[in-house]
Order: sequence, then structure tokens, then C-alpha cells
Amino acid sequence: MAVLKVNTNIIIGNIRKLSSYLNQNNITWSLVTKILNGNRAILERILQDNSIKSTHSVGDSRISNLKLIKQINPDIVTMYIKPPAVNLAKTIINYVDISLNTSYRTIKALNDEAGKAGKRHRVIVMIELGELREGILRENILSFYEEIFKLKNIVVEGIGTNLGCMYGVEPTYDKLIQLNLYKMLIEAKFNKSLNLVSAGSSITLPLINQQKIPVGVNHFRIGESAFMGVSPFDNKKFMNLSGNAFDFSAEVLEVEKKEYIPDGNIGDASIGSTANLQDVENNSTSYRAIVDFGELDVNAENIKPKDKNVKFFGTTSDMTVYDIGERSNKIKVGSQIHFNPNYMAVARLMNSKYVAKIVR
Repeated sequence: MAVLKVNTNIIIGNIRKLSSYLNQNNITWSLVTKILNGNRAILERILQDNSIKSTHSVGDSRISNLKLIKQINPDIVTMYIKPPAVNLAKTIINYVDISLNTSYRTIKALNDEAGKAGKRHRVIVMIELGELREGILRENILSFYEEIFKLKNIVVEGIGTNLGCMYGVEPTYDKLIQLNLYKMLIEAKFNKSLNLVSAGSSITLPLINQQKIPVGVNHFRIGESAFMGVSPFDNKKFMNLSGNAFDFSAEVLEVEKKEYIPDGNIGDASIGSTANLQDVENNSTSYRAIVDFGELDVNAENIKPKDKNVKFFGTTSDMTVYDIGERSNKIKVGSQIHFNPNYMAVARLMNSKYVAKIVR
């Protein structure tokens, strides 16, 4: 069976390092846990460690995960990191302290449900700055805030934006300073104070040392760097964070010496993918190892064999083939091949019930 091993001590160490680094730069942050897919064993270890107290809040994009987070540690401030569906307003009020919003109708529904529950709900309004995902248009900012400031059960916590997720629009000093200027304009227009300018994520972290974070941008939402130790800005290790929290391994089901070129008419029925074999000679052969995971579990492009001599050959829904050259004496049926998974791979593997999880 394929296995994903998770070292929570490494993750906790990364959380401590990030908190120290960001605190030195007057930035608070939310730990985004969506990569874990609500795995209780991992969440318990992380959320019950003292390091979590150094974060502003814990964010996720699934309400069921935030419900679990509240069960594990009721003192944690929870953040719903995407615009809520309006029909989930009651559930949001029950389990979420802060939500990111772009719709007045949704915020009005949150206001009504908060009133029924005797609560006040905090919101961050997301602004469109070029990524073309969530965010209200800049020309509507003042009228939007004017309306939500009237809602009695809503606390307008701040202003935010999302960059680098869908189209990969890079966060820049100019983009970030625009957001801070909108914050200042809102405060001056309505004589209100906004606590958070939430404009940073893992992709934004390298800008801190480059001194490209404008004064006033004071909140980051970070997942990938905390769990994987890298920034997606350049996919390189960030600072002194560790990238060894996750190890994925799969058992070898078959080892045989086979040709490179398939034998027969090639149709359109394939549901998998293969390596590029354009330059391979017709009579070439090598040893292949079949392992027990497939496209249903993880995209093979998102995992890298730790053994550099093991090369991807092809994958289907539930099995993947690797070229192991002449290494049949070292890799046998029953052996384990180990991989370094990236962020998307871990998220997929955590979601697969066919992959065992070992947490320590």
C-alpha cells in the first residue's frame, strides 16, 4: 500500500520560525491548513502545541475542517479563506470567526445570522488587483464599504487581496501599496479603523527581505511555506525552513524488463499519461517497476523519486510505472520507492483514502 509519512515536529518547527521572522517585521499571519484535508491526527499535534499561539489565526477553505479545528482547540481564531456561499451563512457564524468576502448579499446574510446567534462576525473584504479570481472591483470599493459599515453585527476587520494563485500574477510593491492606499482612503472617508491589510501569502515572503512590503501591509495567509518549507515565488527553500515534513512511498508490485515502444495499434482509449519516448530506439529495453498508486491518488508530475536513477514512465488510474534502468537487483517486488511530494501532491494524497497516513 502507498504510504504518506508526516513529521509534525518539522511542521511545528516551521511555524515557530515563520512566527519569529514575521514578528520581527511587524507582520501577523494565519496558518492555512487546507493541505491537510482535515486530518485530525495532524491537526491535534499542531493545534495543541504552544507554537500556534504565535499565529493570528488558522485558516481553511472547508467549513468541516474549521469545525474540527474549533473542536480541537476552541481558543483558536478561525478564518474562512474564500468567499462563503450565502446558504452557508449560519454554519459560518457557528464555526468561523473571520471570513473573506466579496458579496454584499453574503455579508448581509452573515449579519442576520450573527444577530440571531448574539454574535458579531468579522470580515475582510477582498479587492481585485489583477489575478481575476475573488475580489470586488476597485471602482466599487467606497460604496461597498459604505454599505457594510451599516451592518450592526459585522465587524469590518480589514481589506485583502489574492495574488499568485490562478494566473500567477506576482505580488509587487506597486500592487501591495495600492491595497494599503485603499485602506487609508476608506479610513479617511468613513472615520473607521481597519486592523488588517491582508495581502501576503507564501509567494510574498521573499519580498520581505527585498524590502518590497509597503508599510501598512500587516497580515499574511501562509500554507505552503509552513508545510513544505518553500515559497512558490521561486519554488526554492525559504529561509531556514525545512522541506522534509512529508515522505511518500509506494510498494513495488512488479519488476520486468520490457521494451520502450508499445506493441499494437494505439487508440484514444488511454486514461493515463506517459513519458516522452520520441527519441527512443525501437529495440530499446529496460527494467520497469510498477507501484501501487495512480492518477486517482496523485499526479505523478507532482512527486519526485528520491532515487535519481528512477524515472517516470507512465501512469493509469491506479498504477504507475517507473523506469529503473538496470537496477532490478536493488529494486524488487515488495521494495518501497520513496518520493518527495510537492504541495499539490500532499493535498491530493491527504485526500485519498487509498493512501495510508503515518503521523508522528
